[in-house]
Amino acid sequence: MESYTLIIAEKPDAANRIASALDLSGKAQRMQDNGVPYFVANRNGKIVVVSALGHLYTVAGASNCRSQLPVLDYDWVPRFQAERGARRMRVWVQTITKLAKEAARFIDACDYDIEGSIIGYCILKYACGNKQNDAKRMKYSTMTSEALVKSYEELFPHLDFALIEAGLARHEVDWIYGINLSKALTRAAKNASGQYFMLSTGRVQGPTLKFLAARERNIACFAPTPYWTIKAKIKIHKAIVDAVCARQIIENKEEALAIAKTCQARKGEVETVQINRFPQIPPFPFDLGSLQTEAYRLFGYTPMRTSAIAQKLYIDALISYPRTSSQELPQDIGYEKILKNIAKIREFTRLSEQLLAKPELKPTQGKKQDSAHPAIYPTGKHPKKSLLVAERNIYNLVIRRFLAVFAEPAIKQTIKAIINLSGEKFVLSGKHTLEDGWQRFYEPYVYSQGAPLPEILEKQEVTVQKVVLEEKFTKPRSRYNPGSLLTKMEQEKIGTKATRAGILQTLYDRNYINGQRIAVTDLGFEVTDVLKQYCPTMISVEFTRKLEQKMEQIQQGNETKQKILLDAIEVLKQAMLGLKENEKTVGERLSCTLRKLKSEEQVIGACPTCQTGKLIIQYSKKTGKRFVGCTNYFNAICRTTFPLPQRGYLKPSGKACKGCGWSTVHVWFKDKRPWNLCLNSQCSQKRSGKKP
Repeated sequence: MESYTLIIAEKPDAANRIASALDLSGKAQRMQDNGVPYFVANRNGKIVVVSALGHLYTVAGASNCRSQLPVLDYDWVPRFQAERGARRMRVWVQTITKLAKEAARFIDACDYDIEGSIIGYCILKYACGNKQNDAKRMKYSTMTSEALVKSYEELFPHLDFALIEAGLARHEVDWIYGINLSKALTRAAKNASGQYFMLSTGRVQGPTLKFLAARERNIACFAPTPYWTIKAKIKIHKAIVDAVCARQIIENKEEALAIAKTCQARKGEVETVQINRFPQIPPFPFDLGSLQTEAYRLFGYTPMRTSAIAQKLYIDALISYPRTSSQELPQDIGYEKILKNIAKIREFTRLSEQLLAKPELKPTQGKKQDSAHPAIYPTGKHPKKSLLVAERNIYNLVIRRFLAVFAEPAIKQTIKAIINLSGEKFVLSGKHTLEDGWQRFYEPYVYSQGAPLPEILEKQEVTVQKVVLEEKFTKPRSRYNPGSLLTKMEQEKIGTKATRAGILQTLYDRNYINGQRIAVTDLGFEVTDVLKQYCPTMISVEFTRKLEQKMEQIQQGNETKQKILLDAIEVLKQAMLGLKENEKTVGERLSCTLRKLKSEEQVIGACPTCQTGKLIIQYSKKTGKRFVGCTNYFNAICRTTFPLPQRGYLKPSGKACKGCGWSTVHVWFKDKRPWNLCLNSQCSQKRSGKKP
């Protein structure tokens, strides 16, 4: 067989696109070996492009010390050796190894970031027989054919070893902390209860849960206090507007009543009018965090979902690389060319042409930079097939943001008038847009603007329609949502742009938090309290932030992986000692909370028969079959039971049936759509065939 160039891509779709772009005919040949696809292209010689499936290698502890704590003996191994669900990766590694034997040249074409660099490095080192020092590197920010060909023709002479070293350090530190702390918590709970419950924490997970718990406690401990506000409905010309008493918060009821009584006059006078006009600059280009936050605000998409959609659009060459922290758009991406291509989409034709008519295209830039990739932007390529609704939403959002950054500032106007009502000052304020500027390009995603006030002049007499006294109560700070939590993590400088969404998802999976307005569960509080009492460093935001900074120093050549690992292990040993010395207490606390949580998870709702018991999911001692029964059964008070499906997964839905109001159970089978089962056999919804 003739020798060839072997290119390592990150995913099969990326491999296909790279091969097709490099092939002179534009049609790479799809091959496969043992079910693993690879692609053959011809470009002044034979090119074979094979892909990983994300990370094919991972950190794992030595088999002879997995039961010991702390686990400090580890190595990078194929994932199929370390994870039960990764068996299919065995043939992937075998195929890459087979292809590497005949290759004369190696190129890493995985995504140019920490994760992509580690994926390519590990494959070249372990699967290709230590080719990491011989390999060249492709770097691109879009999957367009032009960008891929340019990247291939302008190869970096070697891998970015500083970036790889920083990434390896991050993975190894995270593994050491995560595996040891999680095992310590899980083992303590198991020894105390005799039952296995999966518990976890880690270098970033702990601090994130800590400030969620702190916010939740502030909300729980908040004592609302009453206050009063006074509002006057004032008629100006033909419009009725609200003016607010200048003393916005009045804490004394008698004082508030006295002011309201004084202001019962039918006439008032405008003392001053302040008009302020100012430009509102366009928004910055998207980085991953701001895209995730905006997608949650507009569409309710979780950060993980937004990241997955953006990655799909990137692979389809519709947008640039999404896992970036940059808010800058360099000129060499070709502003004019992209806008001309966007103009071919009917929805954006007029807006694009308006920007192209400008004498200069100069985008608004943010301060955040990323040496690897620019901000997220549309490539100008059009979808070759219909996009799903969520994909279309993110695609349009990226396009409109790109258009907006080239537009002129919007001109805003604020008006503030002071009105005298019987000696008491009232404030009338309004804000509206005089010139749309960039907002026309970003519609319909612009924050709603207030209506303009009617014309108002100093010394003008106004009519008072009514004075309203309102009693209100102070409110605690609102809970975090997934978007605001990512912003908080970024502000605290914990985690990375690529890992924050995954940390959030882990907290949900572990049942430490729930809801879109994130509430911390009893288990989340208990884990936080245990860590705070026995190993406080593990939930320290400051410690995690400093560790992040040290790992960034590796990338800049100012720190070594070995030193950071040794320092991290010393801190971990102290934390593990605290948990070990108090293992019995820790286990009892955690197992007690877990039993309570498990019990609550079995409660479906109130018993419709006896009204005093609760319906819970139970299992027959004789047959092992599951059913729903009343808790008063054990007191010989109520014999109410309901049958359940014996296959599939069950959990209380927390919702009442729309037809009869009875409790429902959420049922789902693998690869089938989940549904809610009403317990009432006589439910009208069942007879009509409708869903409860």
